[in-house]
Amino acid sequence: MPDLSFEVGDARVVPYAVAPTMAFGLQIENRPEDERIHTIVLRCQVQIEVTRRHYLAPEQTRLRDLFGEPERWSQTLRNMLWTNTSVVVPQFSGTASVDLEVACSFDFNVAVTKYFAGLEEGEVPLCFLFSGTAFYENRGDQTLQVAPIPWENESRFRLPVQTWKKLMEAYYPNVAWLQLRQDVFAKLYAYKVQHGIPTWEQALERILPTTQGSA
Repeated sequence: MPDLSFEVGDARVVPYAVAPTMAFGLQIENRPEDERIHTIVLRCQVQIEVTRRHYLAPEQTRLRDLFGEPERWSQTLRNMLWTNTSVVVPQFSGTASVDLEVACSFDFNVAVTKYFAGLEEGEVPLCFLFSGTAFYENRGDQTLQVAPIPWENESRFRLPVQTWKKLMEAYYPNVAWLQLRQDVFAKLYAYKVQHGIPTWEQALERILPTTQGSA
């Protein structure tokens, strides 16, 4: 019966994907080494362990939208679910290497986007929790066997903040995405048309000084 272990070793930007995608290099090892694994249907939950890093003062300011005032962070900081993903691992014996691809959002209504965008430097501590099903060959009679992969299989990896920033810069250079309710968008659009403003940026820039002055 397979005895599998998993280790995430690196992370890189996937160029030219449909959406911003990060690939994590995953190393899989099985004991015994001569046992043939026909395939693994692998599921993975990726969590951000937000309490396992230090935050600079500017980062604390930007992250108040997520966690409140820093004085309360001992109560409000909790692991964040980043995503659930999956991959099919082809046949191997001993060890195998696959890419675990994670689609990344740049929507600032998404908590994970706010978290990454609020960081300046350093690393993001991630925890990968694995589950799924392994199909392997019985060494006695070579029949196909099935074994579940329990949730206690996990791997920790520290993702450089700059890798995430490079990913977003590659797909959305010098821009950010903000999702609005339709009624709010309609008001903004009407304001833009009424005043003959050519771009959305110029419309917002005209509104922002008034908002700041009344604060």
